[in-house]
Amino acid sequence: MAVLAINQVQAQGKKTEKATFGMGCFWCTEAIFQRLKGVVSVKSGYEGGTLSNPTYEEVCTGATGHAEVLEITYNPLVISYDELLEVFWKSHDPTTLNRQGADSGTQYRSVIFYHSAEQKASAEKYKAELNKTNAFGKKVVTAIEAAKPFYVAENYHQNYFNKNGSEPYCRLVIQPKIEKLEKIFKAKLKN
Repeated sequence: MAVLAINQVQAQGKKTEKATFGMGCFWCTEAIFQRLKGVVSVKSGYEGGTLSNPTYEEVCTGATGHAEVLEITYNPLVISYDELLEVFWKSHDPTTLNRQGADSGTQYRSVIFYHSAEQKASAEKYKAELNKTNAFGKKVVTAIEAAKPFYVAENYHQNYFNKNGSEPYCRLVIQPKIEKLEKIFKAKLKN
């Protein structure tokens, strides 16, 4: 009986879950979640549109309905979905409709694609609390939608900051986001 219980605990420890967030350009946000303890992998991609297997060029037109998103695989025994939501809310401006910084269009919308009823409830509760407390000084416009087919972005979009960190865009736009993460979420970062 004890062996069975140990095997069940070990199996639960290996279990991963997915979270999918759109919060502007995936180049800018992928590196944030990659640094969190408990995050197993982060894939940049597209979700929420009508076209199967869209390309970056197609998504950039804004005509496909897809958002640039991150599909995050994480271990819920190390980092909870609520903790991922906290990083999500604090790492972008959820009050701007179809815009993050200089990026404009529906492909840059703030969106949570939930994978379970629990994720939906957590996201809706968190959003309601942010709006109730006027946390951002404006209404949060983040969409909360059921997960749809996720399409992995082209290889050159994957691990972008880690491969191109010395490029001007990375230093000027992404590096400040990493520095903010390191200040606010230091205890949640991988060593």
